[in-house]
Amino acid sequence: MRCLPGSLLLSATAISITLANSPFSSFYHQLLGEFKFLGHFNVHMLVNDFLMAIFFLLVGLEIKHELLYGNLSSFKKASFPIISALGGVIIPAIIFMWFNKGTQFEAGVGIPISTDIAFAVGIFMILKNKLNPSLKIFLLSLAVVDDLISIIVIGVLYSSNINFKILYLALFLVCILMYMNIRLKIHKIYPYLIIGLFIWGLIYLSGVHATISGVLIAMSIPSTKLSGERETISSKLERRLNPLCSLFILPLFALANTAITLNLNIDISNSYTLIKGIVAGLSIGKPLGIMTFAFIATVLGITEKPKGSTWLSIFSVSILAGIGFTMSIFVSEIAFDNNSEFVSIAKISILLASLISIISTYIVATLTSKNATSNKSYTFKHKKTA
Repeated sequence: MRCLPGSLLLSATAISITLANSPFSSFYHQLLGEFKFLGHFNVHMLVNDFLMAIFFLLVGLEIKHELLYGNLSSFKKASFPIISALGGVIIPAIIFMWFNKGTQFEAGVGIPISTDIAFAVGIFMILKNKLNPSLKIFLLSLAVVDDLISIIVIGVLYSSNINFKILYLALFLVCILMYMNIRLKIHKIYPYLIIGLFIWGLIYLSGVHATISGVLIAMSIPSTKLSGERETISSKLERRLNPLCSLFILPLFALANTAITLNLNIDISNSYTLIKGIVAGLSIGKPLGIMTFAFIATVLGITEKPKGSTWLSIFSVSILAGIGFTMSIFVSEIAFDNNSEFVSIAKISILLASLISIISTYIVATLTSKNATSNKSYTFKHKKTA
């Protein structure tokens, strides 16, 4: 079941690219971008600004749970994935800027820093017989921290012409939600969602990217149980949103955002630095940053690697973090909002980097598992001879 979201994302991407390069291409693009409803909204905007806010609500709930009760709840638990994630953000960003500083592409620095949780975990489950199963928690924690950093980057780098009066009004409503949670002890989900809808609208109008509203709402939803409650409101909502996001919203996002026309009309002659920055940032920078920061921190005694894991098995999982896919595509849409050609080139680069990461993970994991098997066999024979 865990690999289903990844499979759906892959299928949705294949369908989207096929439609974009078929006789139905013009109709498909019109359906996504030109069919208007609710004023100026189209399908593409509905998915990216509204449905992705619901996805970020889920991400916010997951981050909150990890901070309060999970693998990020104490320094000992959190230090290894947090330090690893920092490396997996800083090194890809440096690599991207190495190629693109001072160019028209430098706004895309946020593209190679993200990890697609659903896709990465889906591939992990497909390759679970070749990977160390105990490192799934590490991958999840790593991706959660990645998402938190990506949210901050989106809020800081990709929000423009901010209307602070509207933003302050949205933050005032967030404070009301906090008051409802902490002081009034309201443990019904609907008041939070209704006021949350207004928060989304205000943040959208303020100029800050609307998906940030999902995280703000998540932080205000109760995470403690009242007497007689079996489950917290936060965990109940998270449980309900999980299938909605993984089986509907993310595949729909892939359908709406990977409609890449693979023709010769796209001029890549002046875009090689963008391609290099994204592909190298994700497929090389991610595992390099994760491993470098994790190894140095472990040697210095700041943290320790997960029990039962080897550096080689951690390396196998770190390559999976190079699957930026939906998160990276989402950032590319925001970063190059006014240039469809840059967006298309960025998307092709992200897909290429994700494919390289998947193939590399398979190769390294296969070699690692074979090596582990031969070592076990040797140890068994050695003991038997002795």
